[in-house]
Amino acid sequence: MIRHEELIAMRAIALCFKPFLKPVEACIYTNLGRTQFVKKCEAFGVYKNNSGDYKRKEIDKMLAGRETYFLQT
Repeated sequence: MIRHEELIAMRAIALCFKPFLKPVEACIYTNLGRTQFVKKCEAFGVYKNNSGDYKRKEIDKMLAGRETYFLQT
């Protein structure tokens, strides 16, 4: 049987390889609170897609401090 700590670690590893993240997963991935995450997304131009998910590559750019496609145009 899998222990609870191992299950959490497996989910965290799987989270890092998903191309799209739900809002709750994105908050966990960035280690930001919900309000902080939304403010940072607005500042960097990171938006949800039609299905309500965030693109992980755009979140990575945001965390690195690079401008996204929407801000460069």
